[in-house]
Amino acid sequence: MQNRFTFKDSMLFLLVGVVGLLAFLSMQAGDRLWREMQKLESKMSDIERSGDGGGSAGIDDMRRELAELKTAIASRPINVHVTGVAASGTAAPAPAVDPMGGGAAAADASADGDVRDSAWARPGVEIAWQEIPRFTTNPESIPGYAAGGEFTEIFGAQLPRITPYLSGDVYSRRILDQVVEPLGAYNSETLAIEGVLADAWQFDPDGMWLRVHLTPRATFSDGTPVTSEDVRWTVEDFIKNTRIEAERSRSTLDMIEKVDIVDDRTVEFVFNKAVFTNLDYTLGIAVLPKHVYGALEESEINQSTGLLVGSGPFRLEVMDVENQWSPGEDVVVVRNERYWGEKKPSLASMRFKVITEPTAALVGFRNGDGDMLTPSSSQYAELRKDSDFLRSNAIYKWVNMRSGYSFIGWQCGRRGGPPDGEWTPFHDKRVRRAMTMLLDREQMIRNIYAGVGVVSTGPSSPSAPSSNPDIEPWPYDLDQSKALLKEAGWEDLDGDGILEYQNDDEYFSKGTPFKFQFTITNSGETSERIISCLVAQCSEIGIVCEPRVVDWSFYSDMLKRRDFDAMIMGWSANAPESDPRQIWHNSSILDQGDNFIQWDSQDASDLIDQGRGTMSRDERMLVWHDFHSVVHDEQPYTFIRVSPWIRFINRDVGNVQTYPIGLQPGEFFRVAE
Repeated sequence: MQNRFTFKDSMLFLLVGVVGLLAFLSMQAGDRLWREMQKLESKMSDIERSGDGGGSAGIDDMRRELAELKTAIASRPINVHVTGVAASGTAAPAPAVDPMGGGAAAADASADGDVRDSAWARPGVEIAWQEIPRFTTNPESIPGYAAGGEFTEIFGAQLPRITPYLSGDVYSRRILDQVVEPLGAYNSETLAIEGVLADAWQFDPDGMWLRVHLTPRATFSDGTPVTSEDVRWTVEDFIKNTRIEAERSRSTLDMIEKVDIVDDRTVEFVFNKAVFTNLDYTLGIAVLPKHVYGALEESEINQSTGLLVGSGPFRLEVMDVENQWSPGEDVVVVRNERYWGEKKPSLASMRFKVITEPTAALVGFRNGDGDMLTPSSSQYAELRKDSDFLRSNAIYKWVNMRSGYSFIGWQCGRRGGPPDGEWTPFHDKRVRRAMTMLLDREQMIRNIYAGVGVVSTGPSSPSAPSSNPDIEPWPYDLDQSKALLKEAGWEDLDGDGILEYQNDDEYFSKGTPFKFQFTITNSGETSERIISCLVAQCSEIGIVCEPRVVDWSFYSDMLKRRDFDAMIMGWSANAPESDPRQIWHNSSILDQGDNFIQWDSQDASDLIDQGRGTMSRDERMLVWHDFHSVVHDEQPYTFIRVSPWIRFINRDVGNVQTYPIGLQPGEFFRVAE
């Protein structure tokens, strides 16, 4: 049958031509808007560098114009679909066709009016759409709000470095949280995972893959867009690069087999096993700019102290690869004027300074050298009812997700690591349990920590569902402690008051005295009281404890080299349910991992593997209870106390909210005078 060109066909071609012209004009207009925006950003950057603001009104006008341009670009239509003509001759809209061949892919609108195009998604799998990150509590809604000014926090220990993934202490974490951003994070109030750099994701019902879509708004602080390649590079070329000292993160992200780039804004994580942390831990990956870090050698990254660049609401005041921040200097971050989120911080800058001696830190705080201080327990007990102090300062005390525990860690392996390191007495679990039972931890909490906190029984807070409720702390019992030590071969047979080893084996020669070195940071009165308590309790049953007081910046290297007999420290959680593999699995002994006490328990490691692969929460909690029992029996740590967060904060700081996740300093402001 011969095909004829009809009037309807002419109208269809005309319609297609008109729509194509409109699409072309729309793209041209969008390109013009984008070029205008880039010109404005460049102009603002030039002004910032020169220090000539041209008047606050001029800057404000440019920022408003820039915001309008961004809104115009974000709200313009993304896709034009022409799929056919109805019998009546009118255009009939139809769903977008998934380029992966999966049929229709829905496109809807977010609460912000942005068009949501799901062409990136796998067909037939639910999409978890996310909103633009917002303040949990908007500072502008709080009485006394004012923009600008600086907020200063006083840290009680020296920072060794602030390079992402290479720094592992709680202090650097507080700085990194302001500068680098993850794909997703826990909601401050609900603790539910929600998007940050990700505006949507799909998670395999079987837990074997995660597809993530990046918000097109996101840029690093230098204005460079955040792309899929940055995500892939962060995981595969930085975290998983064994030549980079990022073992802590490698151990928690070992389930990621590979990262595939779907398109410029979409990545897919493929897992080698279904683990309960696959979603949360993967979304928690902080994305680094490849164009900055990728230009450096691994050795330069490992030796860095202040290599910190990200997409967050703040940026380092001075970021110079050749002249980085170094320990001893204040860390200063300033508001990222290019921040892509809905709202920029109210504060112009945040400063972090170190005063290691608690009395000096409190004096500095009261003299106005800082706005926030984590006090010692005795300082809290002394000042919580001091009306003069409370007139100018507020005290916050609450339990949150990050409330941690303090512990004494016993070197279970060779000091200095195998094969040439020397054994310590603590390779024997009977000795470790004896050390726990010679310490009156209730009295320690009363005398050292002013009664603040409760005795810890294991690696989870007593209120956490992963904590075994049937486990009670080992009691203070000197007789049982002596009996355990005798069973392990330690006894005073020559009457000199010091225990000696009674055997002659691979660990010690006969007659070796029980003597060990206890490493602790210099934290003033608290350190002195801990040392006094431990030395006295050890001496009472014939053990020589030799204190070694060091600066906190020394700790990181000491732990990596396993160069200690016993040490005191604390762990703080960064998730509602932590993965114990990082600290307790025997694989984390290797490559300077966080099992720095070198506790090699196959029972514990097997339970960790089992728990990680258990998707049912209730069943997983039972596995963690069994794991808790093994830790309790073997006592690789002597768990001292679980404590709430306590903060002294100047009343000139507004919008301080005590969330279940902790504090959100990015929401703070300086109260107008």
